[in-house]
Amino acid sequence: MVDAAPLYEDCAEAPENGFAHWVTTADGVRIRVAYWRGGDKGTVFIFPGRTEYIEKYGPAAGEFLARGYSPVVIDWRGQGLADRLIDDPNLGHIDHFSSYQNDVQAALEFVHKLDLPKPYMMCAHSMGGCIGLRTLMGNHEFKAAAFSAPMWGVLIKPDVLRPVAWAISSAASVLGGGGRKAPGTDAETYVVANPYDDNLLTKDRDMFDMMKTQATQHPDLMIAAPTVQWVGQSLREMLELSKQPSPSIPSITHLGHDERIVDPKRIKDRMERWTNGKLVDVPAAEHEIMMEIPATRDAFYDDAMALFDTQL
Repeated sequence: MVDAAPLYEDCAEAPENGFAHWVTTADGVRIRVAYWRGGDKGTVFIFPGRTEYIEKYGPAAGEFLARGYSPVVIDWRGQGLADRLIDDPNLGHIDHFSSYQNDVQAALEFVHKLDLPKPYMMCAHSMGGCIGLRTLMGNHEFKAAAFSAPMWGVLIKPDVLRPVAWAISSAASVLGGGGRKAPGTDAETYVVANPYDDNLLTKDRDMFDMMKTQATQHPDLMIAAPTVQWVGQSLREMLELSKQPSPSIPSITHLGHDERIVDPKRIKDRMERWTNGKLVDVPAAEHEIMMEIPATRDAFYDDAMALFDTQL
């Protein structure tokens, strides 16, 4: 029997009657999975980005449910309320990037038991887009995928520091320092450490304030800086993925024109090589497409639904 887990409905702005459960992966890590019933068309698995957590996607769950799909959201290992992997709970860490696939598999097996409707669709943001792309390159159950600013490359400025990031992460992993905070990264959660003005996430003040409220009301959901190990593992994963052909399933990717976190060049290259994929350049948008101004959010959900509905 899977045990019930907390779902902070006081700050999630999510639909009513959501449920969260603890799910244990094949390698013994406890993650958290939430779901909402009521969408009969199919089930959308939301893959969050780095530092993110289920409650942040409460509004997204409502959007998918209103459009006829039952949403499922995952707390990846090392963040949200899932098991933290090192002693310092403030740092985002991973042993091997492939370990996230254990979380995907555990979530799928859990949803099978819930008998949520098929077909399964994927909605993946930032780091979730990196995890999701790896999933789609193997055996999987998804019929279509919608990506929001997927982390298929990251911006490191100035670019001359990229080799330094590689060198530090490689050396630290060998010497046993992979669990330390990555140099030059924030020790506080981004929305707490930074003001709304000129933030890298969204041009919607209300959504930024929602994220800040979640961070202050429930700090146990938060992580901040990545570890050196996480940086090294993510760089290797993104490089390896860039060498692989695109999956065969239909997809759509929305990329903000003002993106300053992930690498637009890597995203454009991938989508140019995705035969039945479409790239949408979103004017005046930052990184968080699903947390952007209402018109930007609506366009993403409408495009995702148009794609998903072709697979029914």
